[in-house]
Formats: sequence, structure tokens, C-alpha cells
Amino acid sequence: MTTDGAAVPRRFASRMSSVLIAYATKHGSTRDVAYAIAESLASHGLFVETKRAGDVGDLSSFDGVVLGSALYMGRLHPEARRFLRGHRHELGTKPLAVFAMGPRTIEQADVESSRSQLDRELRKLPELAPAATAIFGGVLDPATQHFPFNRMAKSDARDWDAIGAWAETVAGAFAAPAAIVAAG
Repeated sequence: MTTDGAAVPRRFASRMSSVLIAYATKHGSTRDVAYAIAESLASHGLFVETKRAGDVGDLSSFDGVVLGSALYMGRLHPEARRFLRGHRHELGTKPLAVFAMGPRTIEQADVESSRSQLDRELRKLPELAPAATAIFGGVLDPATQHFPFNRMAKSDARDWDAIGAWAETVAGAFAAPAAIVAAG
């Protein structure tokens, strides 16, 4: 398991893709998903470092980046927006995958609404072309919210099977450069 700022042990580092998983979260749900994705990528032999998006400096040591963010009121978390804007030139030259947490349910209409919100945010940075994007259900704990959200029912719409399947897809896409290096 990875921890904030810590890395999965790097074995045969010169033959392995290095992936940063940056996340922006308010209450921790996106962080939990980022760690689950990190574990999946590491199980595929990728070197993975997981960090809060606001704590990320230089991206030059990473071959690829996964960004996870909560969606709030139709927008990415402010840390995620700053991360994308601040690193847009580097991110335009590396494999990038983006996931967002948002809908209170995984009903098609809710997921499609969140998908259009994520797509709208990504269109603001046309130099970025994520290889993979995903929307996952979010978590709402009314005890941590202000009015009117503190009156809503508690919910956890994360679909861990879908998260795992997406992580497998991302691992395959990010492992490809490592296979080329190993064969060369």
C-alpha cells in the first residue's frame, strides 16, 4: 500500500514506468480511490507515488500521471484545477488519466451529468488529451456538510469493481512504455 508522498518499492527501476497519482479531495473519498488505483497499478509492476495535488512540484521523474478530483458544483476541486493549469505543458507530453468523483448515485443520468462537467473542465485546457477518463460515484456524509447539504441522506456511490476495472485499463496503457524499454 502506498502512503502520501511515499512510493511503492522500486525494483528494476530503469525498466519500469513511474506513475504519479495526484488527488484533490475535501473529505477523503477521492484519496481513498487514488490509493486503490495506486495499489492496482503497483500490482502491475509500475512504480507509483501518490500525493495530494497541491503538494506536487516537479513532474519530470514520472512517465505518466493520474489525477483524481472531486466535482463540486460542476467544477473540479480547486487543487485539481491549479494542478492541471500549472503542469499543463508537462502533462501534454506524458500519458495522462483523469478520474472524478461526484454523482450521489451511479444512475445513468447522474453519471452523464458529472461526465459533462468533467469534459467541460478538461476542454478549458486543450493542450491536454487524457488517454483515459472516468466518473465514479461520490460519498456524501451530511455531518461534514453545511446547509443545505447537511439535510441530505448519507450515501456512498463508489463502485469499487468499476474503479478496479478502470485501474486495470490505466495500468495496461501506462505499462506499454516500460515494455518497450525492457525489450530494447
